[in-house]
Amino acid sequence: MKIPVLKINQFQESKSINDLYINSFSNHIQLNKNLLNKPHSHNFYLCILFTEGTGTHEIDFNSYTINPGKVFFLKPGQTHFWKFDIKPEGFIFFHSKEFYELKFLDHRLNSFPFFYSYQNPPLLELSKKKLNELKLKFQEVYIEYLQENILRELKIINLINNIYIELTRAYTADINLEKLVSPNYFKILENLEKSVNKHFYTEKLPKFYANQLNITTKHLNRVVKKTINKTTSQLISERILLEAKRLIVHSDNNLASIANTLEFSDYAYFSKFFKSKIGFTPMDFRKKYF
Repeated sequence: MKIPVLKINQFQESKSINDLYINSFSNHIQLNKNLLNKPHSHNFYLCILFTEGTGTHEIDFNSYTINPGKVFFLKPGQTHFWKFDIKPEGFIFFHSKEFYELKFLDHRLNSFPFFYSYQNPPLLELSKKKLNELKLKFQEVYIEYLQENILRELKIINLINNIYIELTRAYTADINLEKLVSPNYFKILENLEKSVNKHFYTEKLPKFYANQLNITTKHLNRVVKKTINKTTSQLISERILLEAKRLIVHSDNNLASIANTLEFSDYAYFSKFFKSKIGFTPMDFRKKYF
């Protein structure tokens, strides 16, 4: 079994704009329940505001509580699944990278902190006042989506951009912007994450990635430490472990085959590495998850 990767055109609704989907959350769940009844990932960027309901949202094996005022952000490739205790309500929209960035040529999605790095939390909890403000903005973009007015797409993209700006201000409210590290460091981290995502199966040492970025291993470690307070080795290990968890839980492959897929020399070494980081053997992790 592979993790399904859902695409925008798979979701049922009637007012589509290419590479964009907007809905109330209750409608979304009802219309697409057959797609959403098991863990899955997407090939698009997603934003959800909950105004009612409670439950749990699992994103890449981290569990988060759902309650009114929570906003969740997902980037392409992240695996997620939710279950609800009390019926949820709110709004959801998602779009491709191109839908946004072709309209804002001088601004990229990863300029927003919640879409910038996988290291940044994929959620935000709004105050009651901020929830009421943002709820109106989500309602407005949803209503515009349902209508066929002139310049509809232009208005929608501007409304989404406005929502992202307001969410960024709330997301960074407790950050001292004057103490942020240099933009160059963030650019190096971004390129490092891209390179790790591409090469982690075969390349597991910091030196390779430093060479890819044309900097020294020492400087790369300095950048990673300054931006996310980790070592380069930790960042690489976390990406390997995330993929290992996905394969252990969401595939029918035996554990020796998974070790081989991740290019460990043998299962014993993979199991030892996994247990040293997670605290469970791969077999125990699979049993514990289910």
